[in-house]
Amino acid sequence: MASVSPLGADATTIWQAYLQDHSFLKVTEFDSFAAPVGALAGEQNDALEALRNSDSKYRRLDRSVLLALYTSRKALSQVTWDKEFGVNIGSSRGATALFESYFDAFQKNPLAKTATLTSPTTTLGNIASWVAHDLQATGPAISHSITCSTALHALLNGVAWLRSGMSNAFLVGGTEAANTPFTIAQMKALKIYAPTSSASHPCRALDLEKKENTMVLGEGAASFCLERGPVENPLAVIRGMGYATEILTHNISISSEANCFQKSMQMALEDAGLQTVDAVVMHAPGTIKGDMSEYKALQAVFGNRLPALTSNKWKIGHTLGASGALSLELAVLMLQHQQFIPVPYLSNVADVSALDTVMVNAVGFGGNAVSILLSKK
Repeated sequence: MASVSPLGADATTIWQAYLQDHSFLKVTEFDSFAAPVGALAGEQNDALEALRNSDSKYRRLDRSVLLALYTSRKALSQVTWDKEFGVNIGSSRGATALFESYFDAFQKNPLAKTATLTSPTTTLGNIASWVAHDLQATGPAISHSITCSTALHALLNGVAWLRSGMSNAFLVGGTEAANTPFTIAQMKALKIYAPTSSASHPCRALDLEKKENTMVLGEGAASFCLERGPVENPLAVIRGMGYATEILTHNISISSEANCFQKSMQMALEDAGLQTVDAVVMHAPGTIKGDMSEYKALQAVFGNRLPALTSNKWKIGHTLGASGALSLELAVLMLQHQQFIPVPYLSNVADVSALDTVMVNAVGFGGNAVSILLSKK
């Protein structure tokens, strides 16, 4: 696996960042307002620019594509695959900055013209296709958006290809570069964005007593190499998978007890033949309703066997389509290091003596929930 996020871009640095109690969210000045976001550090930005300038064809690619290329190269360098593997890299919004730039130019053009490469560089399909091109993969190249559960749906797809026997290896993940004024304005319009303040933890994910919504956007990507077992020394094993779709009442609805999560978690447990897990990396976006409904779903599924609960959005923000992949990375790291990463501002921190199984949740607008159950072996 490989990732890039506000925490860094190598496993050692990322784990050390998780061991710290402070948030990596910072207030950033945009054109007409300031807002907290989770942004990449200078070193990672330099690496992306070096990648952009390494090939003339890459110079006009959106940042979301570059993030996917960067993490996919690093993940693939850790395995000994031939070129016969598939790629499924998803994104909630795709070429966000590039699309906004092209549209702004279109609006200002008196002849209503746009640049030649507007369409091919802003279609969602250009993410996986560029990754497949860069890695010379000969298998299927799939891009998709299922909003904030996109990355975990990519994993579902990859496992389905492996189980069917139609592929022996699959590269999956998610990417998002949505720290733009227009995207933040959309979240503000939904009344879910965190206020601009000097708070040490702008996003209060999993704080069930908060009085206001505290979602914060972040950018990042993560990629994973999937193989069908037995595999020597895997980072982790996918023991169970679950998915469900909420019955919608409006565009961003989720029931008060997150029925979609109840179904997806129960399906993952049944798939693995388990009744409980040691820990859950929750979706927990930092909104009042989103956090509470998922917590109630966990109570409904696990009852008095409630696992240790955590989230990484208080630390790096909500990376939309990439969030499930970065949560999956946290789960793998906790299994590897045998250490639970708590949310520091919560008083009821669970005491976890051993980590054998960790569940990862993600859900997006449209109520598409996914639960992935990992184990050490």
